[in-house]
Amino acid sequence: MTALTKTDYHFPGQQKVYHGKVRDVYTINDKLVMVATDRISAFDVILPKGIPCKGQILNQIAAKFLDATADICPNWKLATPDPMVTVGLCCEGFPVEMIVRGYLCGSAWRSYKNGAREICGVKLPEGMRENQKFPQPIITPTTKAEQGLHDEDISKEEILARGLVSPEDYAILEKYTLALFQRGTEIAAQKGLILVDTKYEFGKHNGKIYLIDEIHTPDSSRYFYAEGYDEKFAKGEPQRQLSKEFVREWLMENGFQGKEGQQVPEMTPEIVNNITNRYIELYEHITGDKFQKCEDTDLLSRIEKNVSEFLK
Repeated sequence: MTALTKTDYHFPGQQKVYHGKVRDVYTINDKLVMVATDRISAFDVILPKGIPCKGQILNQIAAKFLDATADICPNWKLATPDPMVTVGLCCEGFPVEMIVRGYLCGSAWRSYKNGAREICGVKLPEGMRENQKFPQPIITPTTKAEQGLHDEDISKEEILARGLVSPEDYAILEKYTLALFQRGTEIAAQKGLILVDTKYEFGKHNGKIYLIDEIHTPDSSRYFYAEGYDEKFAKGEPQRQLSKEFVREWLMENGFQGKEGQQVPEMTPEIVNNITNRYIELYEHITGDKFQKCEDTDLLSRIEKNVSEFLK
């Protein structure tokens, strides 16, 4: 299997292109063509090897959940002309990401374990344990950093004080965030999963707020298997996750956390294949569908053909 790690298209009417950590976004009039590549990032670093099928998996999960939440808030998606591509409305993104957490784990747990009792202005109770459920989901926003920079935690109060989002718009973002997380939680429960935390991005098009980018994918979200969660948590056992966290854990075990001077461990063919298989497992559990691999060897040409035909 091949991995798509770089695109350089010149679609009819194309105005500009943005190469993100994982997605390449082409602006064509009032539309965006978002190509989910097979690049993989962790600790805000793009890893040196691509992961075959990853872009297809992320794009198809996001498309499925954008459709499943369209009654909650409008979203940017117009069509998916290729398994690795979504075409949608061009929105002006808010400079913050809305992260919502239902459980204490990941970076929040690492901060808590080191003594923090407040995250993004949200106070946390004493005596919590890793993977423990919060009484209510909490919103812990981050800044939306420019390319090459790290996102930073920020509080609601600071967002409003700096004028990053108006109070009226932020109230809508909060409402949408909690409603989307509730819907995601319900869908996950039907699949025997727990939606632990996720992030949402929003933007405006003609003055209207839209959900943009991906939603409820393993790159933007963390899932637990529901079966045995209570017993494992009570015993202090590690909770098996469905998320990209396994990649971060592998990197940390091999001395890499994205800090200056650290080297990414060797990504052998076996490591790459294992990551692909984990992503396929994620896809099938999260969606309940059997994953159908696209075996094309020339992914670049296929995408160009499919997108160009759609844009005619």
